[in-house]
Amino acid sequence: MKNIKLIIIGVLITLSSGCSPELESVNFEEISPAIFPQSEDDIEALVAAAYYPLRGAWWDGFHTTSERGVMFINDATTEILMGDFSVQLYATFHSFEPIHESVTRFYDDFYNKISANTLSIDLIENSSANENVKKIGIAEIKCARALLSYELFDMYGPLVVAPLELLKTPLNEVPLARLSNDEMVSFIEQDLLDAAEDLLPPSETNYGRFSQGMARMLLIRLYLHQKRWADVEEQANLIMAMNHYDLESDYVGLWDTQAPVDSNEVIWAIPADYAGTSENQWQLMVLPSNYPVRGGWGTIQSSWKFYDSFEADDIRKTNLIAEYVGTDGVTYNRSNPGTNMQYGPIPLKIAEDAARNTGITTVDIIVYRYADVLLSKAEAIANKNGVPSQEAIDLVNIVRNRAQLDDLLLADYADIDTFNTMILLERSHEYWCENGQYRADLIRHGKFSEYNIDLTGAASETAAHKTVYPFSLDRISEGKGEFLQNPGYN
Repeated sequence: MKNIKLIIIGVLITLSSGCSPELESVNFEEISPAIFPQSEDDIEALVAAAYYPLRGAWWDGFHTTSERGVMFINDATTEILMGDFSVQLYATFHSFEPIHESVTRFYDDFYNKISANTLSIDLIENSSANENVKKIGIAEIKCARALLSYELFDMYGPLVVAPLELLKTPLNEVPLARLSNDEMVSFIEQDLLDAAEDLLPPSETNYGRFSQGMARMLLIRLYLHQKRWADVEEQANLIMAMNHYDLESDYVGLWDTQAPVDSNEVIWAIPADYAGTSENQWQLMVLPSNYPVRGGWGTIQSSWKFYDSFEADDIRKTNLIAEYVGTDGVTYNRSNPGTNMQYGPIPLKIAEDAARNTGITTVDIIVYRYADVLLSKAEAIANKNGVPSQEAIDLVNIVRNRAQLDDLLLADYADIDTFNTMILLERSHEYWCENGQYRADLIRHGKFSEYNIDLTGAASETAAHKTVYPFSLDRISEGKGEFLQNPGYN
């Protein structure tokens, strides 16, 4: 595709603390491919480059917890988050269009990172470095490529994936078409199958790095996206058979200032720090300026509809702040929302981190947890057979019991529609403001537009084609007829 702005390993890579803090920045413009990579440090530098765009950073981190991050925009298309300006407004009312750069930028800013990973894999494959180091390095980069590819695919549909031959001749500008759905799925799937084979098991993987468990968790998300129920069940069983993962007893404590580095529930998390190399800005996003512990910008709220959907004793709503006394001495709540709670409670999710009155926190960004494996398997076995089973209910109850809730009874969820409504509710309660995948859950069950209309009423601009975001006009223009806009946005 024209202007495939390749990073061709010819960029200055700033390594984040979540990847390899001991490494120096490497300027690949000064290194000949004939002699790089050769050493273990060379391979590690390329691996760090693959992690780099996936971190939490406002300017160029895909998983920033700000309005420029995937969780923020995706959860804002559901009842979990609501906002009244910029990207949160477009998401809340499903009013996003190709002219909205805050929506189209995720593809524009990150699709070339897929190409950069392809080039890195080729460099490693043709290097003289230690074969075992090469194998694990390639597996990590393939997992990084698959994660970014899957998340963009989930948001926009099939992508342009440039072949290696074209990437090696960057001056040859060739417009490329997007892959078909099956081609896109196969591309992501093969990367993840390869990664699951060669990555280290979770017990041997450093915190913040990809493991076999992470590769298989992403396969679960990909197979859920395609409703390949038997494959979801198989991957869930393989993760469970690792005998490594389990639920933490303290749900709320997972998002404390003490990083969950030893947690057997965390499948993958992004370490955050005060230096801003990989940052968590969530308090800044959600806390009003007059919040007593530490103020923020109050850019986003939850909805009262979402808050009311929780059972009274559900500990998972602990950090949905429904009332606070502001620094002005006024009590803010549903009856007196001011401009901070007119849509709903404050969706804090993570610890206040009161010791630091800055815009960022060291609370790590947890992206995938073992609870997702349990609920995904429950959904898969029920939908595979078309009839809920006691096993499916038992899996849901494991997650609910940690939230200090009573068991559900199979008799109350005996038909598949009732069961799926329940599983959607449980998923929203368990994963709100984590990875933004509840949007995909609603889409999978055909509830995306229905729930938006129920939330926003006549103001909703939802439509069938809004299950994917639009591409920018620049991408369509430079595609010269090969790159086609998503239907409904023309």
